[in-house]
Amino acid sequence: MTARPALLALAGAAAARAGLAAAAALDARPAGAPWRRTNYAGRPVTLLGGPALAVAATAGAALGAPAGTRAAAVVAGTVSGLVGGYDDLAGARPEQARDKGLAGHLAALRAGRVSAGAVKVAGIGAAAAVAAVLVEDPAAPHASRRSARGPAVGPFHRLTVADAVLTTGLVAGTANLVNLLDLRPGRAAKAGALAAALTARGPASGLVAGPLGAALAVLPDDLGERVMLGDAGANALGALLGLRLAAVGSRPVRTGLLAAVTALTLASERVSFTRVIEATPGLRELDRLGRRPA
Repeated sequence: MTARPALLALAGAAAARAGLAAAAALDARPAGAPWRRTNYAGRPVTLLGGPALAVAATAGAALGAPAGTRAAAVVAGTVSGLVGGYDDLAGARPEQARDKGLAGHLAALRAGRVSAGAVKVAGIGAAAAVAAVLVEDPAAPHASRRSARGPAVGPFHRLTVADAVLTTGLVAGTANLVNLLDLRPGRAAKAGALAAALTARGPASGLVAGPLGAALAVLPDDLGERVMLGDAGANALGALLGLRLAAVGSRPVRTGLLAAVTALTLASERVSFTRVIEATPGLRELDRLGRRPA
């Protein structure tokens, strides 16, 4: 990692730690009560770590993104965090208890109800589509200066329809996929940090440097079972990672990435990710690393 991405990662980490301090102060007050939950091990946690991560990751992504993707990063991270936070709060209501997963949201709609999760899915989908319109084509990184033919549009040309579809799918799909991993302490943050680290090279590397620092900064509190990322944190982090994947120059590679994200999402409706991870050497040890005994 070069000097600028490293500085962006440090800034993201500092912002996340400041957000966690604010979250701890709020959690100690009555206003923090709606965000409190009991985790898988029966320990009390707060979902306020999610907004702290969402704000830090989005700010870091916007600060480090290429000029052609800054507005897209703000839209994707902010809206995903907001509708995720709505689902964190409204989805905890007793009448929403059955509305989980794609099947649950569809069943609620058939019954004439709009679940909090459906609102979140629609919001993230809309944000992803807007981000796709705002972002510029990663397949043409040679138009970064104003020319006689007209104004430049940053380091990338404007997206084609096919690229816009891929970007929409990657942003929305990865937002959902990271959220599906937030079932054990540290799992989503580890996956997000690993994905950010693996993509922290190339013209759009600055886009994930801030989110990488933010995810690593939240990880100790997540592993320590003081906070959970919840939908707010996991969806925002995933949306920003999806935007980085959409900046991969090769359209076939982006198509393959979207196919993989879609396949994993559909598989989650029938297969427990936790069960698969526990049964897979290497993944099991990585998943448990740093976690408190259940």
